[in-house]
Amino acid sequence: MAQASIGIIGGTGLYDIDGFENAQWVTVESTFGEPSDQLLIGEFEGHRLVFLPRHGRGHRIPPTEINYRANIEALKRAGVDRIVSFSAVGSLKEELKPGNFVMVDQFIDRTFAREKSFFRTGFVAHVSMADPTCSTTGRVVAKAAAELGLDHSVGGTYLVMEGPQFSSRAESELYRSWGCDVIGMTNMPEAKLAREAELAYATVAMVTDYDCWHEDHDDVTTASILEVLKANAANARDLIKAIVPKLAVLEAPFDSGAHESLTHAIATTPEHRDADMTAKLSVVAGRVLGSGGW
Repeated sequence: MAQASIGIIGGTGLYDIDGFENAQWVTVESTFGEPSDQLLIGEFEGHRLVFLPRHGRGHRIPPTEINYRANIEALKRAGVDRIVSFSAVGSLKEELKPGNFVMVDQFIDRTFAREKSFFRTGFVAHVSMADPTCSTTGRVVAKAAAELGLDHSVGGTYLVMEGPQFSSRAESELYRSWGCDVIGMTNMPEAKLAREAELAYATVAMVTDYDCWHEDHDDVTTASILEVLKANAANARDLIKAIVPKLAVLEAPFDSGAHESLTHAIATTPEHRDADMTAKLSVVAGRVLGSGGW
């Protein structure tokens, strides 16, 4: 197959990296609506790199109103088959300090007002989310973070809340009692949709605050988060530069199984599949429908 592209989902400041060449904003339409923004497509050290500002340039779109389905499908249409997602989070543990990066490998999805699947009546599929991130991609990210000497931890559970309000103290303590490590608003249903689209997906959770449970720290505010985000963004850009050459040389499908997640997931038999739904899923499920793949 043609050279695959690496997708980066995150804040606007992440794509301003040294060595990112021939970058252009490109409109990629999706059958699932309008993505958050155009895709910024260029090259880094000869490897094709695609950036998507999750909230749109200027942070225009709140978490609940992000069109996650369009974002993921647009990235796949652009040739992306491996994604590293960067997300600002609050810490639910003392040892995870503001400025730390967490290579998340589990999620608890507490969102309730979002479209969470590409599949619906007329074409049903059930992908496994037992291990919701791609272990192959995660290992690459963790190795790059270690080589850079970044303050990071490998593994952790990300509680995804609906927002846009921050947690109450009772909620924060509840999630701590569940053993969650970090809390944020954006990685669900993003991770679920990436799995349905057979994309290798990993998350870098960037700690900005202690949520509101920590008695020795001020309650979380947007202003305080933005201040830490600036420092985190510089480390995130360094991490992206270290990730790209390592991740680009890996051949798909990965041993994690992320690129083959639909193999045993589709429940609706061919003769009963809705024709319009089948056509709409031609990119997302292209490998198993015969309209794309390795």
